[in-house]
Amino acid sequence: MTELQDWLDQVQEDILEPERPICDPHHHLWDRGGNRYLLDELLADTGSGHNVVSTVFVECRSMYRVDGPEALRPVGETEFVQGVAAMTASGGYGDIRACAGIVSFADLTLGDDVVPVLEAHLAASPNRFRGIRHASGWDPSPDIRNSHTNPPEGLLGDENFRRGFAHLGRMGLTFDAWLYHPQIPELTALARAFPDVTIILDHFGGPLGTGPYEGKHDEIFETWMADIAELATCGNVVAKLGGINMPINGFGWETRPKPPTSEELAEATKRYYLHTIEHFGPERCMFESNFPVDKASVSYPVLWNAFKRMVSDFRDDEKAALFHDTAARVYRTTG
Repeated sequence: MTELQDWLDQVQEDILEPERPICDPHHHLWDRGGNRYLLDELLADTGSGHNVVSTVFVECRSMYRVDGPEALRPVGETEFVQGVAAMTASGGYGDIRACAGIVSFADLTLGDDVVPVLEAHLAASPNRFRGIRHASGWDPSPDIRNSHTNPPEGLLGDENFRRGFAHLGRMGLTFDAWLYHPQIPELTALARAFPDVTIILDHFGGPLGTGPYEGKHDEIFETWMADIAELATCGNVVAKLGGINMPINGFGWETRPKPPTSEELAEATKRYYLHTIEHFGPERCMFESNFPVDKASVSYPVLWNAFKRMVSDFRDDEKAALFHDTAARVYRTTG
């Protein structure tokens, strides 16, 4: 058992609404430098009490091809995850259908030349590949680490990026948007320019809480609220509710002697969830784990308990949308 798991295990809770079906629409798989999160680790988390019936994998530069054309190397990630998905689809790992949807990477700045890359992803997983995430998180502060794609400032407005982005709509593919909160208006402009592309906002648009943003949660929240409300006017955008427990969000959970309880998580972050649901509606919102990234702060059962606490007074059909139906519809999962 790892040191992290020992720390997380200090907080044990009864599972709330254990029968409620969940589609977890955002997790990763990787094995790098001793940091391993593959099928066994995913199953340990998803099988820890909540009724997770399906999941969606989101790109993380995992298992790229080591040779061949540079643009096609990310297809290795789809090939890898397709194999993992096939394992659970065999029924040999219980009822869960892990990676029932796959979101991979293609460099959209290739413009029209991205088409063969998208076609290769589809060929590698014709029944599960759903879309692309080209992370655009950029900030001028050297204290903020930019996205793993090393994006330039203003990527979402780049002419070549938009030429590549246009092919997503033509091919029926979605776009996952990972950015930081000052960039939300850039995503709104992109969504309005391409109303035929389904865009999924990851992690509340990345409200930052470190570097120059440290200690400014309330100030940032005011701006963030207005930007989220404006983004929600774009009917082609849906929102993932989660991914706000990372160190960059500045809550400091990972520095405590004990991890937070679900009550503490709900108290500290509920306003982000309720504001987003208010403007997007449950039918355009989906809870996400963002594991194993958020695992640095909270265990899987406690995280989903926190989600359930936040919407305890919602109608059953609204809960069904938030925990399963929106994700299953957007990513066309079978579970």
